[in-house]
Amino acid sequence: MTEALALVPETESDIDADAAGPLRRCIVSGKSGPRADFVRFVVGPENTIVPDIAGKLPGRGIWVTATRAAVDTAVAKGLFAKAARARVTVGEDLAERVGFLLMRRAVESLALCRRAGQAASGFAKVKEKIEKGRCAVLVAAADGSLAERARLGGHDIPVATGLTANEMGEAFGREHAVHAAIAPGALALRVQEDLARLASYRQSARNE
Repeated sequence: MTEALALVPETESDIDADAAGPLRRCIVSGKSGPRADFVRFVVGPENTIVPDIAGKLPGRGIWVTATRAAVDTAVAKGLFAKAARARVTVGEDLAERVGFLLMRRAVESLALCRRAGQAASGFAKVKEKIEKGRCAVLVAAADGSLAERARLGGHDIPVATGLTANEMGEAFGREHAVHAAIAPGALALRVQEDLARLASYRQSARNE
């Protein structure tokens, strides 16, 4: 799927918000928080609402808490049009598309770590990284074994989940992967944030 460029220019309030810090406000709940907790949307060609998962498309950002329920509510109540202060087109499959794009972003972030030599998968390799203090984030498949995860040790290391074993496997070029150790650095933070957003979105979808 291709994300289209936005046509709506930034407003003064957007610029002020960026200068003030990373906090964003959800158009559904009105609550503010760090941008990692939100999904950004922009108004694209033909006034269509476009998910901007990477947060880099030009235009005025419309922020929604990263849950399926929040996106569904924004669609049902016409909140995107209100936030954009214009008539907009919202696809019926928007919530489903957001979930797909969040998954793709998480897979690509994990694959980027692998290509950069910052990720190791497989039980033995991951355990070694943990024991040597070279694991900043432990990525665990959402459908993996909790008992096996516990055997890895490193209980003080942050655990990022959200992807299935098959989805993790795609990032490592194999059929499946259950655990991955991410080395300290900026990529570890990106993986942790992307997976947290995905896990939040998928959990809320299961609770509907």
